[in-house]
Amino acid sequence: MFNFKDQTIIVTGGTRGIGAAVTKAFLVQGANVIATYARNDEAANSFKTQMSEFGDKLKLSKFNVASTKECEAFFDSFFKDSDELHVLVNNSGIRKDNLTASMTETEWDDVLDINLKGSFNMSKLAVLKMMRNRYGRIINMSSIGGMLGLAGQANYAASKAGQIALSKALSKE
Repeated sequence: MFNFKDQTIIVTGGTRGIGAAVTKAFLVQGANVIATYARNDEAANSFKTQMSEFGDKLKLSKFNVASTKECEAFFDSFFKDSDELHVLVNNSGIRKDNLTASMTETEWDDVLDINLKGSFNMSKLAVLKMMRNRYGRIINMSSIGGMLGLAGQANYAASKAGQIALSKALSKE
């Protein structure tokens, strides 16, 4: 039922927390996984070492999903090596909690840029290849906060609600 043997999967934010668990789950099911990360080289390399039993089925890629140019460079490089992309998991996300009245523009922008714009950037570039290949799946890792709205998380809730809406729009396209 969960056979991803030889499928190619990209997991953004795939080296820590939920992303690391998602990456490992796909590896266990036989997938080739590119786990992306933005900052923590030490944590990413430690994760790669922990997953050494999967050999070259796990690759790491460091870039910022909020940057359109960095996403384009990632996909340009990725598609030079592979014509296959089966699943994209948009998992990259941050929180910078603060009461709305005290929230800085930077706190707002950083969360929306990574959580929502990052999902848009990656989906936009992945879906083009998926359409050409006539197959592909995109999974956006959202949060209940996107449906409920939580105190001190206006930026996070807005970004996660945006991911839900993005998922619905993409599915209709």
